Order: sequence, then C-alpha cells, then structure tokens
Amino acid sequence: MDGRRRNPYQLTDESPVYVISIAAQLSGLHPQTLRQYDRLGLVSPDRTAGRGRRYSARDIELLRTVQQLSQDEGINLAGIKRIIELENQVAALQQRVAELSAAVDGAAVAMQQREAQVHASYRRDLVPYQDVRQTGALVVWRPKRPKD
Repeated sequence: MDGRRRNPYQLTDESPVYVISIAAQLSGLHPQTLRQYDRLGLVSPDRTAGRGRRYSARDIELLRTVQQLSQDEGINLAGIKRIIELENQVAALQQRVAELSAAVDGAAVAMQQREAQVHASYRRDLVPYQDVRQTGALVVWRPKRPKD
C-alpha cells in the first residue's frame, strides 16, 4: 500500500459483486457451466450468507481463460485445473522471491551501514606499516645434500 487508508467500499478485481446470471453473460457461458466449473474447483466464487455465488472481475477473466483453453486449445478440464494450480503456484513463488529479494536488499544496506560504522571507528593516528624496500635480486635456494 502507499500509506493511505483504503476505502472499504472501493471495488477491486477481487470484489465479489456479480451474481451467476451476470457472470454467465459477461463470460459468454451458460450458468450451468459456471456451476459445473465451481463443483470441479476450476473457478470458485465467493459465497453470500445464503450460499449464493458472487463472482469477481478476476473470476470472470478466469472463466474466459478456461473457455479459451477448453474450446480453442482443446485442453480437458482436468488439464485446465492443473494449469490454473500451476499458475497460482508460480504467482505465489514470484511473490516469495520478491519478498526474499527485498529482505536481501535490506540486509545488504544494513551490512553496508555497519561496515561504514566500523571504518569510521578506526583510529586515525595509526598508520599501517609497509616495507618500502623492494629489491630486484633473485635468490636461489639449494638444499644441502646429506653427506654419506
């Protein structure tokens, strides 16, 4: 979120607002087909207190996708269900990767800050010793042979 309070009456893609007849019209499917998809677990809309189905805009889009996969691609409903499950799993994993990436970035920033604090704490009156004499002489070492 961006820090502002969200209006509880604001509609989102996940807001369950469409009854089954409207969802059927919007998706181009028969209401009985929507009931069948619900029973199979392909598209599971929210329920009202009276157990009536309420579809969201995301559900409508998913219904259209199921129809397209079934009619245009020839995929059976079991295959479509598996595709939907895998797509949901991929989305969840992508979310987890984003969370972990943010955590790593935060840890890297904290480490850089701590490193800067350590460097700032060095005593400035001490100078590391370096031997400035360099020679170009070559020394050959030959081990002594033991005397017999």
